[in-house]
Amino acid sequence: MHPHFQQADELSHSVIGAAIEVHRTLGPGLMEGIYEKCLAHELTLLGLSVVAQQQVDIHYKDISFSETLRCDLLVENCLLVELKCVQEIVPVHKAQVHTYMKLLNAPLGLLFNFYTEKLTDGLQRLMLPGANRAE
Repeated sequence: MHPHFQQADELSHSVIGAAIEVHRTLGPGLMEGIYEKCLAHELTLLGLSVVAQQQVDIHYKDISFSETLRCDLLVENCLLVELKCVQEIVPVHKAQVHTYMKLLNAPLGLLFNFYTEKLTDGLQRLMLPGANRAE
């Protein structure tokens, strides 16, 4: 089991509740950046550590470099949160979240589509392969 899976799983409930609060207050269809800032603020009000646009080290063969990822939020250094405001979530959105999760070693990710009338209809919970299994 991933060492941070339990923590990320527990946090996901609070993050989903906070995202629903933001969506109820603002409604659907705004720019993603607005939801990102408001959700980060909502999570901070809950006392959670939130980092936007996380800096990450990339290691490829014989080179290493730091790059600012464009992932939306990393909560408590273990739960990745990606926000979209699109008509439909497509496979590339999920692939993007999985890649961010791997690079940041986050066992769990939440993909929200704020375009939907009911936010839970636009929610996807993604997990690193094997993150919730005992080894």
